Amino acid sequence: MKKVWLQTGDGNGETAITKQSFDANGSMPLSEEEKAEMLQQAEQKFVELFQIFRISLQDPNAAETPKRLAKMWVEELFRGRFSGPPKITIFPNRKGVDELIISKGIKVISVCSHHWQPIIGECSIGYLPGQYIIGLSKLTRIVDWFARRAQIQEELGEQIADFIEELIHPKALGVVITARHYCMIARGVEADDERSQMVTSVMRGLLAKDMNLRNEFLQLIRQ
Repeated sequence: MKKVWLQTGDGNGETAITKQSFDANGSMPLSEEEKAEMLQQAEQKFVELFQIFRISLQDPNAAETPKRLAKMWVEELFRGRFSGPPKITIFPNRKGVDELIISKGIKVISVCSHHWQPIIGECSIGYLPGQYIIGLSKLTRIVDWFARRAQIQEELGEQIADFIEELIHPKALGVVITARHYCMIARGVEADDERSQMVTSVMRGLLAKDMNLRNEFLQLIRQ
């Protein structure tokens, strides 16, 4: 994850180092004090944006919108950027399970890092366990943590796979994401909402080498 230091003037004509910056799809937990400061600053910037767009804050439908927008971005759409990873429970593979374990239909809500438009879809994860298995609900939490930040779908799948591999070292791992991108649906080419989807896959271990196992995984997630 690339990190840089943002620089601002200190009021005396000098440049002072202040906040640390990092990639759009990176993560750095914030304290409650830092988050409160971010919310206040973001709200003020949205007020400025409304002024640029000539939207009156006397309009009762817009009066509280800068505050709502700040909360939405910091605490909801970008919450994965500003929180630590979810607590993950893993268990020993006591019975030597040697078949695919699959969770599918995992909700994906993310934001395109190019245009900040929603990415909405589903993720399927399958793995062949080694010494450990992972609590089923934790896969959903992992996907949500990585998705809730500005992303490109190709990197989202890789991040999820890297995290799970490091956690339980499975013999095989597959991550397939199917999503609609509103940067294409609401703007640009204005693609058909119902038919326009992007599918990405990440195959690791035996799923990258054994075509029979890969075909079994892909068939099971399509059912």
